[in-house]
Amino acid sequence: MSDLDRTVAVVPPQASVARTATPDDALPKDSHRMSQPTDPKPERPEPAPAAEPVVPPAADGAPADGATTDDALTDGTPAGGSPAAADDAPVAAAEAVRSTVPAQGHRSGAPDREAARALFVRLSELPEGSAERVEIRNQLVRMHIPLVEHLARRFRNRGEPLDDLTQVATIGLIKSVDRFDHERGVEFSTYATPTIVGEIKRHFRDKGWAVRVPRRLQELRLSLTTATSELSQRHGRSPTVHELAEHLGISEEDVLEGLESANAYSTLSLDVPDSDDESPAVADTLGATDEALEGVEYRESLKPLLAQLPPREQKILVLRFFRNMTQSQIAAEVGISQMHVSRLLARTLAQLREKLLVEE
Repeated sequence: MSDLDRTVAVVPPQASVARTATPDDALPKDSHRMSQPTDPKPERPEPAPAAEPVVPPAADGAPADGATTDDALTDGTPAGGSPAAADDAPVAAAEAVRSTVPAQGHRSGAPDREAARALFVRLSELPEGSAERVEIRNQLVRMHIPLVEHLARRFRNRGEPLDDLTQVATIGLIKSVDRFDHERGVEFSTYATPTIVGEIKRHFRDKGWAVRVPRRLQELRLSLTTATSELSQRHGRSPTVHELAEHLGISEEDVLEGLESANAYSTLSLDVPDSDDESPAVADTLGATDEALEGVEYRESLKPLLAQLPPREQKILVLRFFRNMTQSQIAAEVGISQMHVSRLLARTLAQLREKLLVEE
């Protein structure tokens, strides 16, 4: 083996391949890094396809998320966008903010207080009759509909449909929105609740009565109801008319008038079943055929005929048919025989019967 072969055998395999010299080898160690253009933004690692977020479309003239100004220039669009796109940006931002305001509040049904306060501030700044003011006013009403429904349910089962109470309460809500002053520092629900409840009570006062009665009697009925409750708790029994009059400082006649007016608050239809659908109607249970109704005509016809009889025959008829006395008792009472009483009764009854038939 020659010396050259021994040298090749001793050198390791990775060292056997000679590195090709390049022109950069003649440059300093960091000269290659300095020759590359500096990237103003570090490169982002490419996200995995499964976790790639959905990016909304960008406005006209604005680069998409993750794109640089160079990308926009590459597409041929200026980095600042067109002047029209710049003008539309505030409008789009305002629409985005408005879309974030909930129309019905949170999931729990309560309106967003911060959003409502912002809308009231904006409402106070707008002039009367503007389209935006009307829209904000309607939005505030829709936001507080859950409050209306909650207050209306407190008065259900009092003779008025729940839908009617909800409509009345909504009228109170609209009045509250128009009158509310946000500068006083109170919550709108605190201000609107008494107004809505008052509107419902006014509905019961004006529309709840089946028969229209004067307002004085309506207020007297409410006073009597309150006084009755207080005196019942105090004495452990129902109060008397005198106690109610003394407690309210009115006369007993006024108390009786107020108690009678309470019957006009509600009425009962005669065609409604008494207890359930299978029971008879109220009209079927009221009144009955009077069996003595036919005798009314005969009694009225007999009155002038009885007046024409002699006093002794009149007395015998009274003792026999009104006092249920026997002929022997009548004979002892009148002072004649029983046979004579029998003959007088038969003759008198025959005369009355004949005159009745003649008059008919």
